[in-house]
Amino acid sequence: MQSIELQKKSLEYRKKILTYIKKAKAGHTGGSLSCIDILNVLYNRILNVSPERFSDPNRDRYIQSKGHSVEALYVVLADRGFFPESDLETLCQYQSHYVGHPTRKVHGIEQNTGALGHGLPISVGIAIAGIKDRLYYRVFVLLGDGEMAEGSNWEAALTASHYNLDNLIAIIDRNTLQITGNTKDVCNTEPLDRKFEAFGWSVQFVDGHDFAAMERALRSVPFEKNKPSLLIANTVKGKGISFIERVANWHHKVPSDEQFVLAMNELEEAEKLLNAENN
Repeated sequence: MQSIELQKKSLEYRKKILTYIKKAKAGHTGGSLSCIDILNVLYNRILNVSPERFSDPNRDRYIQSKGHSVEALYVVLADRGFFPESDLETLCQYQSHYVGHPTRKVHGIEQNTGALGHGLPISVGIAIAGIKDRLYYRVFVLLGDGEMAEGSNWEAALTASHYNLDNLIAIIDRNTLQITGNTKDVCNTEPLDRKFEAFGWSVQFVDGHDFAAMERALRSVPFEKNKPSLLIANTVKGKGISFIERVANWHHKVPSDEQFVLAMNELEEAEKLLNAENN
């Protein structure tokens, strides 16, 4: 799969995210749009996991700590065949397994998440178990930059370094916004790179919307032997929709009928431009 195919997939994923959030009348729009390119690269290029091999002890593990952006994860898992996409018609409906945060009742999801600050500690435990069991799987965990204010993340970071967990790869979706505003104003955790390095991690930066750059970085893990890896992905909250980008109010918001049409038109125009550039 070439980068152009990944670009096309992300445009389609964005359409689906907006469609299911609109139908459900609930959803974390901004964060799902900021992290979808990361998930695209992980599931279509990096992760050693599939619907048929989800019970394989040596499968790679993916934990979405920023569980509120579950719509992005759902559309990617459906695309990869973990469940019929028609299931997402029930998103946030009574008795549906497709709720507003990841749950293991959905095929392809490793852990229930959503209470922020839990995903990295869980991932540390899974990485330790892999080493003790002499298995060769890797553990990837996606965190939000607003989530880094949770103290449990720093306890987990210290533990990961202590146990030399070079099978652990954390990715921070650094879109610089959270529900109440700029992360630096709510609780400034910068500089994240220097703090993680001080905790014994190997750190790299990447453009979280550059498919080739993300693939290169993620194929090079561990960045250093005997050290956990952190990839800080600089992203745009609401990426792909002009009136949603960099607007904190879109952290959790459903588009109106007019906004939905405008957003879908923007994505269709982006598809036309991409096709014209590559024909």
